[in-house]
Amino acid sequence: MSLQKEYVRYLSRRVVEELIKRDMIEVRDTLFLQERVVAVMDMELSVEDRINEEVRSILKDYTEEMRRTGVSYQEMFKIVKNKLVKDKKVTL
Repeated sequence: MSLQKEYVRYLSRRVVEELIKRDMIEVRDTLFLQERVVAVMDMELSVEDRINEEVRSILKDYTEEMRRTGVSYQEMFKIVKNKLVKDKKVTL
Protein backbone atom coordinates (compact mmCIF):
# COMPACT_ATOMS: atom_id res chain seq x y z
CA MET A 1 0.00 0.00 0.00
CA SER A 2 1.35 3.39 -0.90
CA LEU A 3 0.95 6.16 1.63
CA GLN A 4 2.86 9.38 1.42
CA LYS A 5 5.86 9.50 3.73
CA GLU A 6 4.50 12.67 5.37
CA TYR A 7 1.25 10.92 6.20
CA VAL A 8 3.07 7.96 7.75
CA ARG A 9 5.07 10.42 9.86
CA TYR A 10 1.87 12.18 10.90
CA LEU A 11 0.23 8.88 11.86
CA SER A 12 3.24 7.78 13.89
CA ARG A 13 3.33 11.09 15.73
CA ARG A 14 -0.38 10.81 16.55
CA VAL A 15 -0.02 7.22 17.77
CA VAL A 16 2.81 8.17 20.12
CA GLU A 17 0.99 11.29 21.33
CA GLU A 18 -2.18 9.30 22.08
CA LEU A 19 -0.32 6.57 23.92
CA ILE A 20 1.42 9.16 26.08
CA LYS A 21 -1.76 11.18 26.62
CA ARG A 22 -3.64 8.08 27.79
CA ASP A 23 -0.80 7.17 30.15
CA MET A 24 -0.31 3.89 28.32
CA ILE A 25 3.43 4.46 27.94
CA GLU A 26 6.18 6.57 29.44
CA VAL A 27 9.06 7.68 27.25
CA ARG A 28 12.19 9.72 27.69
CA ASP A 29 12.73 10.41 24.01
CA THR A 30 9.47 10.95 22.17
CA LEU A 31 11.22 11.73 18.89
CA PHE A 32 13.14 8.45 18.99
CA LEU A 33 9.93 6.51 19.59
CA GLN A 34 8.20 8.33 16.73
CA GLU A 35 11.05 7.40 14.40
CA ARG A 36 10.82 3.75 15.48
CA VAL A 37 7.07 3.76 14.86
CA VAL A 38 7.66 5.26 11.39
CA ALA A 39 10.16 2.51 10.61
CA VAL A 40 7.75 -0.22 11.69
CA MET A 41 4.87 1.32 9.76
CA ASP A 42 7.01 1.64 6.63
CA MET A 43 8.04 -1.98 6.93
CA GLU A 44 4.46 -3.15 7.34
CA LEU A 45 3.19 -1.00 4.49
CA SER A 46 5.84 -2.37 2.14
CA VAL A 47 4.88 -6.02 2.74
CA GLU A 48 2.47 -6.05 -0.19
CA ASP A 49 5.06 -4.48 -2.49
CA ARG A 50 7.59 -7.16 -1.52
CA ILE A 51 5.05 -9.93 -2.09
CA ASN A 52 4.11 -8.48 -5.49
CA GLU A 53 7.77 -8.44 -6.45
CA GLU A 54 8.16 -12.06 -5.35
CA VAL A 55 5.11 -13.05 -7.42
CA ARG A 56 6.57 -11.32 -10.49
CA SER A 57 9.82 -13.18 -9.97
CA ILE A 58 8.05 -16.53 -9.69
CA LEU A 59 5.88 -15.91 -12.74
CA LYS A 60 8.87 -14.84 -14.81
CA ASP A 61 10.06 -18.44 -14.69
CA TYR A 62 6.71 -19.70 -15.99
CA THR A 63 6.02 -17.14 -18.73
CA GLU A 64 6.48 -19.56 -21.61
CA GLU A 65 4.37 -22.27 -19.96
CA MET A 66 1.56 -19.79 -19.24
CA ARG A 67 1.65 -18.61 -22.84
CA ARG A 68 1.53 -22.18 -24.11
CA THR A 69 -1.41 -23.16 -21.89
CA GLY A 70 -3.32 -19.90 -22.38
CA VAL A 71 -3.42 -18.95 -18.71
CA SER A 72 -3.69 -15.21 -18.15
CA TYR A 73 -0.90 -13.45 -16.30
CA GLN A 74 -3.37 -11.52 -14.13
CA GLU A 75 -5.16 -14.70 -13.12
CA MET A 76 -1.92 -16.46 -12.19
CA PHE A 77 -0.69 -13.34 -10.39
CA LYS A 78 -3.75 -13.42 -8.12
CA ILE A 79 -3.43 -17.14 -7.48
CA VAL A 80 0.28 -17.01 -6.65
CA LYS A 81 -0.13 -13.88 -4.55
CA ASN A 82 -2.95 -15.43 -2.51
CA LYS A 83 -0.81 -18.54 -1.98
CA LEU A 84 2.18 -16.48 -0.80
CA VAL A 85 -0.01 -14.41 1.52
CA LYS A 86 -1.44 -17.56 3.03
CA ASP A 87 1.96 -19.27 3.32
CA LYS A 88 3.58 -16.22 4.91
CA LYS A 89 0.54 -15.63 7.15
CA VAL A 90 0.37 -11.99 6.12
CA THR A 91 -2.65 -9.74 6.28
CA LEU A 92 -2.96 -7.27 3.42
